[in-house]
Amino acid sequence: MAMEEVKNYSWRDSYRGMSSDNVKGLVLALSSSLFIGASFIVKKKGLKRAGASGVRAGVGGYSYLYEPLWWVGMITMIVGEIANFAAYAFAPAILVTPLGALSIIISAVLAHIILREKLHIFGVLGCILCVVGSTTIVLHAPQERAIESVKEVWDLATEPGFLLYVSVVLAAVFILIFRYVPQYGQTHIMCYIGVCSLVGSISVMSVKAIGIALKLTLSGVNQLIFPQTWAFTMVVILCVLTQMNYLNKALDTFNTAVVSPIYYVMFTSLTILASVIMFKDWDRQSPTQIVTEMCGFVTILSGTFLLHRTKDMTDGPAPLPVRLPRHTDEDEGIPLRRQETASRSV
Repeated sequence: MAMEEVKNYSWRDSYRGMSSDNVKGLVLALSSSLFIGASFIVKKKGLKRAGASGVRAGVGGYSYLYEPLWWVGMITMIVGEIANFAAYAFAPAILVTPLGALSIIISAVLAHIILREKLHIFGVLGCILCVVGSTTIVLHAPQERAIESVKEVWDLATEPGFLLYVSVVLAAVFILIFRYVPQYGQTHIMCYIGVCSLVGSISVMSVKAIGIALKLTLSGVNQLIFPQTWAFTMVVILCVLTQMNYLNKALDTFNTAVVSPIYYVMFTSLTILASVIMFKDWDRQSPTQIVTEMCGFVTILSGTFLLHRTKDMTDGPAPLPVRLPRHTDEDEGIPLRRQETASRSV
């Protein structure tokens, strides 16, 4: 009887409702998705307007920097990222991160309404698969360990495992930028998105370090005196500038409704991978959790494939094949053999 009462108390205690901090984090995360999803559309409108009067970003131009509408989109994205950063201060990552998928839906809907961009029904299915797979990974991702100093983050970042990951990422980024982007950037969306996502996984790790440093500083333990804090800041600046450049190229070249989900999928997957390597989260997980995360990766890959394969398709019945007429012995009443004979005699 006593055990039954304890169980009943635990159940009621677990489901008594969200805390005020979680509600704040939820509102901030939803606001972040709204701002970020809308920013893709506003930035693309600015890119189109700039491309009409100057060199397009997709072919190396920077005329969009003089376009006020692009800056509105950029500011909107920054506001969304700040809201997302603040959400992590109030609510756990298991609540905040999956809500980032809402920016895909918002971006796709606004692209259909404002930009008149079409998304094939299989593209919609791919988008759903991407969201489901990413949510599966995030919901089963391990909790982050408690960090008490920016030096502790630096020690984790300079361990051999994470240094190997950073080396592979940098090598892949340089290969993409100098070999594949010049040749295939205008036709293969993975070139631009690959650079953004790979660099983004490094920037998030540095952003976490800066967030820890600021949080500890505001609590009374000054972390700004350590050079590691400023080293992480420089990494963030370089990574964000690189991401901004190649994301603009992707938005200017490809359909927004395709860029948004693929970028979200690759960015989220690589960020979780970087976090697992850096913080060794899988050491504290059961095989069931790890297998579930791998299933999430397979789901993401399936959705990405569908989005990539259907980006140029349109809904509706396929056009009937046109049958070309066969050559006949006579062309416009003149026998074909006589034409050949006449041409030889000439």
